[in-house]
Amino acid sequence: GRQYLQLVESFRNESGKVRTRVVANLGRLDQITPARIDPLINGLNRAVGRAENTSSDVVQEPGLSFGDVFALHELWRDLGIDVALKRALRSSRRAFDAEALIRAMVFNRLCNPSSKLGCLRWLETVAMPAMPDTVTHQNLLRAMDALMDHADAVENAIAKQVRPLVDRDLEIVFYDLTTVRIHGEGKVEDDIRAFGMNKETGGIARQFVLGVVQTAEGLPLMHTVHPGNVAETKTLQAMLATVLQRFPIERVILVADRGLLSLDNIGALTSLAEQGGRTLEFILAVPARRYSDLVETFKTLAFDEAGLAESVFADHRLIVAHDPSRAEEQRVRRRARIAELERMADKMVDKLDIQDAGQTAKGRRASDRGAYSRFTRAVADAEMTRFLNADLDADRFSWWVDEDAVARAELFDGKLALITNAPDMAPADAVARYKGLADIERGFRVLKSDIEIAPVHHRLPDRIRAHALICFLALVLYRVMRMRLKAKGHSASPRTALDLLARIQKHTAHIGERTFEGTSKTTPEQLDLFDALSLPKPA
Repeated sequence: GRQYLQLVESFRNESGKVRTRVVANLGRLDQITPARIDPLINGLNRAVGRAENTSSDVVQEPGLSFGDVFALHELWRDLGIDVALKRALRSSRRAFDAEALIRAMVFNRLCNPSSKLGCLRWLETVAMPAMPDTVTHQNLLRAMDALMDHADAVENAIAKQVRPLVDRDLEIVFYDLTTVRIHGEGKVEDDIRAFGMNKETGGIARQFVLGVVQTAEGLPLMHTVHPGNVAETKTLQAMLATVLQRFPIERVILVADRGLLSLDNIGALTSLAEQGGRTLEFILAVPARRYSDLVETFKTLAFDEAGLAESVFADHRLIVAHDPSRAEEQRVRRRARIAELERMADKMVDKLDIQDAGQTAKGRRASDRGAYSRFTRAVADAEMTRFLNADLDADRFSWWVDEDAVARAELFDGKLALITNAPDMAPADAVARYKGLADIERGFRVLKSDIEIAPVHHRLPDRIRAHALICFLALVLYRVMRMRLKAKGHSASPRTALDLLARIQKHTAHIGERTFEGTSKTTPEQLDLFDALSLPKPA
């Protein structure tokens, strides 16, 4: 019932048959300990020139995500952002690597957006290249402060790195604003957190305003940060002055949304460009609130086969694009809403008539005042106050439809009105340029979804600005990835590409005193992504 361990030699006898013979009996198997067997193993290893301790346990560390941060790090270096930041943030008094910490926060926005404490937890799960051995929450906050202490130098350095990616014949710049929700009740000095109409929720929220300037190819050039209650038109001049300073643009064609059009500041913008011997041209959408000034103009417009017409408004070219199918869709939807509200009003009148006749109606007893209240509230909720009016002075509940207002609204259905001072731009080109502004809206969606710029939990103004700059740098990397993937005809989005590359892991194993490192096997799909992004593959 016992087992023994023997050292056995196998050989062939004179007739060629396999036989075995016992070289040594090592003892009972249940009594053999590592202390008795290791000297034999080590002695045999020495005899053949091998290292000892081959019987040590193998310790495998948890795998760390590597492919996504490796690709972003190579892209970061390829764009020269690492050198630019190190030069701008150079300081002999700082005891930490500010560039590495800012890089970590930028990559975190793209890979697993979270708070600064969440960024620390994320760093424990990835094999971030060229990172300090230890990173604390205070290190991240100090890096953000360093970023703002040298904000102008940093932004100018980034502009120099972006400039080679910009077409030498850059003319078109797109500019738009969005609102970013922010948490916190307290107030601080020079607070940029203010209550304003939030574009995301459609209601009043505490926020700041973020502006982004980009090229026609979708490359972000710069960003601006404003208080949450700033008037959009007041941001335009400062933005343009900065663009003209950082980028050598001889002819500027500014494309902006209707919320930025102020006929009062067009002259100031033009003179600003002319001071540097440059020409400023613009393509701006006419806001809906100004459409009342265009009623007579719209009545006389003659649209060509492409649905385009041209006139004059405020001493500038007025280009109007008309989409008949869109116009019909808007007309039908408006008429349906009006008809629904009229049916509601008719039911209330019928119920009031039944009560006046002395009969009993179903439900609670109605009154004319109550009918007025319910009807006006329903009209306001449906945004139909321009078209449906209740006679509040009458004793009995009554209303009417303002057919003139409906006719004016139908006159503007399906129409896009643009104002421009570009003398040589065809109407079709002006409309196409303006529609390119939608790409900034897609960039804002990336900022709010993939990068998760909001909600912001920082309190100090400079920390908020630093957070915005970190998210802007993440958007630059995202857009450069998109441009490279698109140029190579690859169908993956930057988000999909990063998710696939994150599956490449870095592994570390320890055997005795020796340490082995390596990465998981890359798939052909992952190798194609590195080729499409024009980045080296991990070793």
